[in-house]
Amino acid sequence: MRRMASSMIVLLVVVIGAFLLMEAAPGDAVDAYAVSLGGDAAMMDELRAQWGLDQSLSRRLQVYLISLAQGNLGWSVAFSRPILDIISERLPNTLLLMGASTALSFFIGSLLGIYAGAKPGSFRDRFLSAASLALYAVPGFWLALVLIIFFSISLRWFPSGGVETIASGKYGLARALDIVRHLTLPVLSLSMIYLALYLRVMRSAMGQVWQMDFVGALRARGLSERRILWRHVVRNALLPLVTMLGLQAATMLGGSVVIESVFAIPGLGRLAQEAVNARDTALLMGIILISALMVIIVNFITDLFYSWLDPRIAKAGDAA
Repeated sequence: MRRMASSMIVLLVVVIGAFLLMEAAPGDAVDAYAVSLGGDAAMMDELRAQWGLDQSLSRRLQVYLISLAQGNLGWSVAFSRPILDIISERLPNTLLLMGASTALSFFIGSLLGIYAGAKPGSFRDRFLSAASLALYAVPGFWLALVLIIFFSISLRWFPSGGVETIASGKYGLARALDIVRHLTLPVLSLSMIYLALYLRVMRSAMGQVWQMDFVGALRARGLSERRILWRHVVRNALLPLVTMLGLQAATMLGGSVVIESVFAIPGLGRLAQEAVNARDTALLMGIILISALMVIIVNFITDLFYSWLDPRIAKAGDAA
């Protein structure tokens, strides 16, 4: 309950800070409308009055916070639709991309880290460490373009963009497989960098756990190396990995913006780009709010999982 209360405070600070930054930026939606469609000064003043842009900063902030408290994200002047409806259409694509990329990078990265850290200083340890460092240095957009050229253009194995085949008429398992084909390259592009991070963190954490006193005590009791590895070393080494999983939620969301642009995926990233081009402040504020809420939820779940891995955390919280 304490963490939920603090999360709501963080969310409020993010909303107010983002609102003030948007207001400090030059231009507004009326200026973008006038550039694209034209209009005289009288029409622009009328639009500002109609959209509430002629009110004071404090009044606009007050109206916006009251609307948020009522579950209303506002109206998009660029799409002429409620913002909540627009985000509801784009959010599943971003969640699918982020979820699949996070699961793939965390699962494979942690397994490779365990494989490397099981024998510190061995050839496989040095090889995987060097490979992860090289992979981490590769820009995500460059890797995405290479995958498109090789697998989409040359081999024609996977589509080069989109989430699914437009007007394909597929449903059920056939549609699910079509979505998997479209998202294979984007997920690989987004997950490779974070896979290298998880590998290095897991390998480093296991190297530290192997040096702890309790490992020697377990060996003295006659436990096998395999049992010590999987029941004790891996579980303790997962703690910093879980911590990084929560911290990487925001960067994963930021990376999905680039990947969505490269692969033409209609998600929150492309929607944010369209909102910036149209200077649709209300829509951009809605995207920031939902994104911040996603990061807060991921970190909240991470804290719960962290307490399950290390019961001392939960006991310390109860004592406090």
